[in-house]
Amino acid sequence: MAKSAEKPKIINAEIVAQSRFFKVEALDLCFSNGEQRRYERMKSSGRGAVMMVPIHNNESLILVREYAAGTHSYELGFPKGLIDEGEQAEVAANRELMEEAGFGAKQFYPLKSLQLAPAYFANAMSVFIADDLYPQTLPGDEPEPLEVVYWPIKDALQLLNEPDFNEARSVCALMLALKWLETDPRKGV
Repeated sequence: MAKSAEKPKIINAEIVAQSRFFKVEALDLCFSNGEQRRYERMKSSGRGAVMMVPIHNNESLILVREYAAGTHSYELGFPKGLIDEGEQAEVAANRELMEEAGFGAKQFYPLKSLQLAPAYFANAMSVFIADDLYPQTLPGDEPEPLEVVYWPIKDALQLLNEPDFNEARSVCALMLALKWLETDPRKGV
């Protein structure tokens, strides 16, 4: 494996734009070869996020259809949300699952931590399999009820043909979940 390059030195960092939800930070950097550049990034809240691939009765995956302001459309994807201050990722995963899909899970299997666009964002999303589900709801922060969609596991790859299944994190979570199901650790239990 090749040695990693030396990280550039941050000469200056300043917030150059801000909204209710986002802060844009400008970084003045000096690279190991002396080259200096200014980069901009979304400043991380440090909280992170979670996404769950819920498995219902070993027969179907649970997805939700919700409004996406960025594309002004309704998108089909796996339940997800932010981790609250001081909350553990698995606790956040269970809370978000209850809020968005109306289920809790007795078991979570971590799949991977994802970065959406590391050149511009520093927030990680932890992806989990949510298993051994039970009905449980919590009030969420969505402005309208989400549509809960049960998708047969045997037809999971057909999600890729759905016109509203577009979010890169959900597509990645689907692929990770299908790989996990191939070697399903529950089989040995």
